[in-house]
Amino acid sequence: MDEKLTAYCLKTKKTEELFEGVVSLTKRGGYILKGVRKDGNKMCKILSKVTAEDIIAKGLAKKDY
Repeated sequence: MDEKLTAYCLKTKKTEELFEGVVSLTKRGGYILKGVRKDGNKMCKILSKVTAEDIIAKGLAKKDY
């Protein structure tokens, strides 16, 4: 499996590879992918329902809802 998740790093303000991804539901019913960069900085990405379910099905992130 050579697929990688990318997300926006909140500290460096750049899109980079995400590790330890977890898909959660927001208060408004949307989907958000949260994780960390390899140096420990927090990262996040807003997802559609289809994309969130696809990521979970492929085993790239865990489900948190």
